[in-house]
Amino acid sequence: MPVPLPLPCFAAIEFSLTSWDYVAFFGYFFGLCLIGYFAGRKKNKTAADYFLAGRSLPWYVVGSSYVAANISTEHFIGLIGAAVIYGICVATGEWSTVIAFSFLIWLFIPYLLTSKVYTAPEFLEKRFNKSMRFIFASVTLLVNVVAFMGPVIYGGALVLVELFGFDRVTAVIVIGIASGIWAIWGGLKSIALMDVLTIVVMISGGLSVTYLGLVHLGDGDGMIAGVGKMLEVNRGDVPWAADWISENVPNILQGAEAGDGYDRLLVLQPINHYSNPWTHWVFSFFYIGLWYTVINQHMIQKVLAAKDMYHARMGMVFASFLKLLLPFIVVVPGLIFFAMKPDFLMEGSFSEQSDAVNATYILMIKQLVPTFLTGVLLAALFGAIQSTVCSVLNSTSTIFTMDFYKMFFRKNATEKEEVVVGQVAGAVILAISILVGILLATVTKVNLFIWIQALYVFFAPPFSATFLLGALWRRVSGTDALVASIVTFVFAILLKVLEFKEQLLGWADVPDWLALPSWMIPFANQGMICWALCMVVCAVSAMITAPPPRENVSDDLTFNWKELRLGGGLGDHWYSSVTLWWAISLLSMIGFVVLFSIVL
Repeated sequence: MPVPLPLPCFAAIEFSLTSWDYVAFFGYFFGLCLIGYFAGRKKNKTAADYFLAGRSLPWYVVGSSYVAANISTEHFIGLIGAAVIYGICVATGEWSTVIAFSFLIWLFIPYLLTSKVYTAPEFLEKRFNKSMRFIFASVTLLVNVVAFMGPVIYGGALVLVELFGFDRVTAVIVIGIASGIWAIWGGLKSIALMDVLTIVVMISGGLSVTYLGLVHLGDGDGMIAGVGKMLEVNRGDVPWAADWISENVPNILQGAEAGDGYDRLLVLQPINHYSNPWTHWVFSFFYIGLWYTVINQHMIQKVLAAKDMYHARMGMVFASFLKLLLPFIVVVPGLIFFAMKPDFLMEGSFSEQSDAVNATYILMIKQLVPTFLTGVLLAALFGAIQSTVCSVLNSTSTIFTMDFYKMFFRKNATEKEEVVVGQVAGAVILAISILVGILLATVTKVNLFIWIQALYVFFAPPFSATFLLGALWRRVSGTDALVASIVTFVFAILLKVLEFKEQLLGWADVPDWLALPSWMIPFANQGMICWALCMVVCAVSAMITAPPPRENVSDDLTFNWKELRLGGGLGDHWYSSVTLWWAISLLSMIGFVVLFSIVL
């Protein structure tokens, strides 16, 4: 999830930029503005032009824009830092998305494209009923502003504060306007084409940090020698690394003791791993990945805007390869920095070290990257923020226009009116998000981010469960989905009340039977439990209630087990085959797991 992290440790870093760095940074920003202006200058836009880029995006734009919307400061700051502490296993969140994308490519894209909807809530009405559409649209509006745009703008503002000396309120306003203006002006086409430039800068700039880090480790003997040094240190084959791993393993594996072993190069970690147990790899798609990749409007809107079925599917295959590449940009640098023996690992408690690693990306840029390229990399960091804000802003205004304004106020609104409403809604939503960012910057700090993470337990599992079951089983009706969602929402609230009983209710001592066991405390386990409960309730309800109307379970809305229809759009030649390139991406994912779990 693209939630930015607070960056208190940046204040200790002295960071100076040359004129060439400013040229690179503002040159990138100028290029973005040119693309945003020319892509969005078409007059007399229809609603499809504004909200779905005229359903004209080719596969490479679909894939680039999809991944650009997913990457934020969480990747460049949080993930690199996590790799310093936990090792390669934090890459599982990126590599495992190939599994989620496979479901999207083979199961869900045919329904979503043939239904010709603008929004995911609109699809839920076709499959279930208006109540599910309204609930999902309402939750999406709230979450997009509170849990996505506000925090992402705040995270970007912190970078401006620490690196350029802005005050926090000014930084939030500058980031908000600079990031969102082209989404309001040009709609999805401006966003998607700007994302292509952003992805090019992110990948080229990010890989350069990895290359320079390995060359640095090679100490004059080249990059290959640097790879050897990185592996040697991360395996604990040097005394200081072995001592650090031995001392800190109790903070990484629940129940472990100092001196126990820990493999930093193992992808699939044991179930007692604090951040990345193997269960997260296997089950995360079901309780959160399905919602995030398939029915999350700010992601799936790029797929709905594809030229046709082929470009939608091949776009997600391209996105799979980008996600396979991403750990070499935002995880391997963490392994490199660990091998560089940073000072903060040699002092302070584990929690202090965990906070200090958030500065890893900035420290690597400062120590390894030459002038001009530094400006490019800071531009990539800004691009990660800008692309997320633009995508969420456009999707939120789309949902407001199609699922509220048109549904409740002006069913016969003209295309031009819908575009104007979308632009006005976008401006208002951006203003509210900036206010949320200012609130985060001036009133609250870290604790709110913990609550934002906890929000995912409430809305992701019920929608993931009902959407999956509704696609695969025609017996599920709108009533079943609604009952299951409400029961799961209530259960999720109960879990949080029991988890925070002392803070919320003042219950310091409660009977043992009322206390949550330790394995139910982590967010991932709560999400899995909520998802399983929703599946059971939905299935039981489906068995005892009336079946849905026939128009809700057509072949365009549900999977036909008898015909196994894949929907076409698989490519005309072997070199353009969706099946071939998808298989290569899947085998590559398996290959990376084997490489890091067995070979290295």
